[in-house]
Amino acid sequence: MAAAVGGPVLGISAYYHDSAAALVVDGVPVAAAQEERFSRQRHDPGFPERAVASCLREAGLRPDELAAVAFYEDPALKFRRVLATWLATAPHGFPVFRRAFPQWTGWKRRALDDVRARLSAVAGGGPLPPVVAHRHHASHAASAFFPSPYPSAAVLCVDGVGEWATTTLWHGRGTSLLPLAELRFPHSLGMLYSAFTYFCGFKVDSGEYKLMGLAPYGKPRYARLIRERLIDVKADGSFRLDLRYFTFQYGRTMTGRAFEDLFDGPRRTPEGPLTEREFDLAASVQQVTEEVVLRLSRTVLARTGERRLCLAGGVALNCVANGRVSADSGCEEVWVQPAAGDAGGALGAALAESHRRGAPRAHVRRGTDAMAGALLGPAFSAGEVEEFLRRGGYPAVRLPERELPERVAGELAAGKVVGWFQGRMEFGPRALGNRSILADPRDPETQSTLNLKTKFRESFRPFAPAVLAEEAKDWFELGQESPYMLLTAQVAAARRREVDAEAAGLTGLDLLRVPRSAVPAVTHVDGSARVQTVTADRNPRFRALLTAFRERTGCPVLVNTSFNVRGEPIVRDPAEAYACFMRTRIDLLVLGDFVLDKRDQPEWREEGDWRAAIPMD
Repeated sequence: MAAAVGGPVLGISAYYHDSAAALVVDGVPVAAAQEERFSRQRHDPGFPERAVASCLREAGLRPDELAAVAFYEDPALKFRRVLATWLATAPHGFPVFRRAFPQWTGWKRRALDDVRARLSAVAGGGPLPPVVAHRHHASHAASAFFPSPYPSAAVLCVDGVGEWATTTLWHGRGTSLLPLAELRFPHSLGMLYSAFTYFCGFKVDSGEYKLMGLAPYGKPRYARLIRERLIDVKADGSFRLDLRYFTFQYGRTMTGRAFEDLFDGPRRTPEGPLTEREFDLAASVQQVTEEVVLRLSRTVLARTGERRLCLAGGVALNCVANGRVSADSGCEEVWVQPAAGDAGGALGAALAESHRRGAPRAHVRRGTDAMAGALLGPAFSAGEVEEFLRRGGYPAVRLPERELPERVAGELAAGKVVGWFQGRMEFGPRALGNRSILADPRDPETQSTLNLKTKFRESFRPFAPAVLAEEAKDWFELGQESPYMLLTAQVAAARRREVDAEAAGLTGLDLLRVPRSAVPAVTHVDGSARVQTVTADRNPRFRALLTAFRERTGCPVLVNTSFNVRGEPIVRDPAEAYACFMRTRIDLLVLGDFVLDKRDQPEWREEGDWRAAIPMD
């Protein structure tokens, strides 16, 4: 019997970290959200019940109207890998094996049955569509290629591990994806990077972006040692790890004594002081990671004969490596799935199943991607916002569409920090102008103010610039659009201020004191920036604000960081936005058309220490 054509497909990722749901109708993503935004548990691994309900509600569908449900990996194959790893590393992994084996012989091995049971509860016991599994890296590859604007492209997926694959090369054409090559666990670039994340005192599966941000403060003095002792990299980018230095194969930790002996002592304790060693370790593993990703990119481009490259997998969230690929791989363009990690696997599985059922890629004819600016989450109407403000007794001014950007741009130019809550929530880890905290990038004090007094996070963390797309080339050395904040580029030479840090004797976090460009708040210590280019078709209201700010200041750039504090997921609804506004140094909150000045708000009362209840990520 021939497969049904098109129809709505629900994708689900769950049971490891960053669980999510995504809904695709006839090949078009119409809704997607991470469960953490509903549960408020960062990187929530559980079944995404509320995200599923949100996606169905957004599309006006019942579970029995779905053509299929697609799970993002094959649980049975993953179980075989886990079991094989335990047997291969015995007896070292026996304590972990003893604790985890009952789960793996139970519900984890039969995760699809659990998905069916959970969906049945959502459906009230009504009929369900078939639930099918797609392999982990096939889901990543589908999330990278199918929504891209390219009719054909090379595809590279790099992460920690799925079932067995850790790195895969693909050729995407039309509605098909041809696998070309793979590397298998335990040889994993993602695991290598996570080992250094762990060793530098950050949390695995969430702290990797901190390590990337730390790298420019150091020197890659350990890079040669990493190449000689930890990873053997071939000319084509394939590699093998020396497993004697790692413990992730059989334990709950990433590194042990051998790693400590190699890198000058024990790991940094979480929240402990950062030293030159951590700066240099971060710089070193970042350099090696960029080299491997660059070689892999050149290989898949050569094997496919393509000039365009699509990326996904957790390592594809390393925007510095992506920027290196864009500049040095020889490709014409790079397109990165904005939810490149496991959350995006839900979307990839849904897309793979939708196209398997005959859905077209109609967006390619228009020359656009299918991600709708990654604005695929829930929205709140003006009526809902107004009712929230009325019930809370929160004073606000409602402004017409033409006046709102002018008012907010004026406040930003005056040095105010703005919480910007608009339209549909972003899918993926980046705030792209709908759940954002915004500030003036020209003020050298903005970075420390936002980090320490608004986000309550480490002072070294960089901020990203949002820039009008047509003016990006005048401010950043960027050879293509970067709508999803996943490419890093140097600030344009005309906007830079040359600093001889070595002559000034500045190292480590002392480098933060030196303004390096006309937009110091978004310029990292190496002169780079993680750029988001903004266009009217993806986000017209955010573009209008950037335009108003440019007209007032001559600068088409704003600081754009996620609307949350350290340890919390990005805010989802007006109540969460208001709480974050009142708890932090945000001066102005914009909820749709409504503008709230903190000076006008009633006294904010907390029961207990709200920050103590948030786990540090």
